[in-house]
Amino acid sequence: MILAGEASGDLHGARLVEAIQRLDPAVSFVGIGGAQMERAGVRLLVHASQMAVVGLTEVFHRGRILLKALQDVKRFLRRELPALLILIDYPDFNIHVAATAKRCGVPVLYYISPQVWAWRKGRIRKIWRRIERMAVILPFEEDFYRRHGVAVDYVGHPLMDSVPLRLSTRAAALDWSEAGDAPVMAIVPGSREEEVRNLLPLMIQAAGMLRKRFPGLRALLPLASSIEEDKVRQIIGESPVPVEVSPEGLPRVLGRCHAAMVTSGTATLETAIAGVPMVVAYQVSAVSYWAGRLLIEVPFISLVNLVAGRAVVRELIQHEATASNLAREVGRLLEDPVYRRAMIRDLGEVRGRLGEEGASGRVARIALDMLQKGAGGR
Repeated sequence: MILAGEASGDLHGARLVEAIQRLDPAVSFVGIGGAQMERAGVRLLVHASQMAVVGLTEVFHRGRILLKALQDVKRFLRRELPALLILIDYPDFNIHVAATAKRCGVPVLYYISPQVWAWRKGRIRKIWRRIERMAVILPFEEDFYRRHGVAVDYVGHPLMDSVPLRLSTRAAALDWSEAGDAPVMAIVPGSREEEVRNLLPLMIQAAGMLRKRFPGLRALLPLASSIEEDKVRQIIGESPVPVEVSPEGLPRVLGRCHAAMVTSGTATLETAIAGVPMVVAYQVSAVSYWAGRLLIEVPFISLVNLVAGRAVVRELIQHEATASNLAREVGRLLEDPVYRRAMIRDLGEVRGRLGEEGASGRVARIALDMLQKGAGGR
């Protein structure tokens, strides 16, 4: 059984399933995921698009859906007793399912760690009790879990397999002003409906402001698999800037862009690996924001800055996430060559900290080792 409740988890889950089946084609899968995991051969009990939420108030809004999904998964787990449970991020739901697995004697592998190092560190005790093995993707996570007695392996970041190295070289070489072209900008509004609803209108408005400074500016919008294209086009409406909605995936879109506006999340790391200068934005409800301020214990929200350990990219959070602020930062990235080159250099350092390619294969070998041992074991 494999559980991934969001779009980024669907991507990594699909690659893990494919990696496991390359090593052992006899392994079959059931669980929660999206279109990519389904294509990889996972029989879905619940589709991940129903479960993607952000913030406390959004969780309340979808509470009934999440509760039914939790009950269905736990019922299936108790009845079928899968040989292994693989959890991918999505902590509140997945850690709860892990408790049922523990009671049923089903070993648990957690791939892509909950951010317990950032907030609600008390969850580490539940992880220690319920999880046989962690496979972490950020370099500082291994030491954190080891200090708390959790069996852990650092496997590198799976995005290193999806963003070709040539993209970062290309990004550094792209200079729209020297080529006499108009700049091309990526608009990356997130993979959850709430994120798109909150941030896409601001990004479109910012693009309109930039169009006045850079005539001919175009925008590319990679469509997340969890978001319906019609909903995106409704928000874009009569955009003051030509916006190409692309289903081809973020890495390919980034290969054509000079700068990006990116919603905080996994996409910021993809953009960093591609070497494209960016500004990071985020907005949630007021209740979720103030709760987060009280609970989060790290100085940054973007994974780029967390991996770097310093402010590499500008973060525009909540009331600072305005169209004018977004336009001002992207304008600087396009007009100031010193600032641009410095960010591209720093993004290269971030890429270097994310490990080697092949994360999915390394996790697949861990999963098969646990299957062969029958109970993983601490």
